[in-house]
Amino acid sequence: MKNVVIIGAGVIGLSWARLFAENGWNVQISDPRPDLTEVVERELRGVKVHLVTDLPTALREADFVQEAGPERMDIKREMYANLAEHTRDDVILASSSSSLLPSLIAEGNPAAHRILIGHPFNPPELMPLVEVVPGPATEQRHVDRAVELYRELGKLPIALKREIPGFVGNRLQKALGDQARYLVQEGIISAGELDQLVRASLGLRWAVTGPFESNHLGGGPGGIRHLMEHVGSQMTFEMGEPDPAKTGEIVTQVEAAYGTGPENYERLAAWRDETTRAVSRALAAHDGGASAGTEAAA
Repeated sequence: MKNVVIIGAGVIGLSWARLFAENGWNVQISDPRPDLTEVVERELRGVKVHLVTDLPTALREADFVQEAGPERMDIKREMYANLAEHTRDDVILASSSSSLLPSLIAEGNPAAHRILIGHPFNPPELMPLVEVVPGPATEQRHVDRAVELYRELGKLPIALKREIPGFVGNRLQKALGDQARYLVQEGIISAGELDQLVRASLGLRWAVTGPFESNHLGGGPGGIRHLMEHVGSQMTFEMGEPDPAKTGEIVTQVEAAYGTGPENYERLAAWRDETTRAVSRALAAHDGGASAGTEAAA
């Protein structure tokens, strides 16, 4: 049985723990939070995991490390110095970071050749994508092994050719999010209506075909070339920018649309997870969620 040490027992770390455990790994989870026992008993009920009481020993036995700690560079660097010291030289050290560059996390670290980003979309146990982002010092064999490992977990790992701030998924998310906030601030549409619009159009479309494939189909038999020469040539309007000073207006609208508080969060998260599973099952019933024209993940 392979051993994984998960660093961090927040939302992401706990979800990673469920995923690894469901796939037959021996899961050890470490977090300095004083309520770790209570959190694991409540959130991982029925999942076979072990709480780490001696981190150096756990790391020496690890075959893989998935870090899901705070999104702070000072904490990451201190943490990875410890990980490098106590793990074998063939063990990948993967960060769940959604924004911090692997080159900066690994700066001055003797294990820089095996440090990379394994960025999931939340929650990792349900969302297929894992962005594998190497730093300049990351050896290709470790990138390849991380892709293989995440695929064995049932994920769709996509390795970026090089690092870039925000990676790819969050850069796309930021572009759409900025325009969404601008439109709501301008009074064009409400926050709740915008969510409905995306779910009934782009969200549904992109669950089946990505932006480029959608463009290719949108052009009919002439494909993306035809689309760009006709409809695409008219997309010349200016894109507005959201006003940071009006962020509070967005927050108020979102809270009014969806509610607040722990009970409300649990209700919304349960609905999201149930619906995500249903969509994933529907896609898997056809071709596993990958279109016929999609390149093999590598």
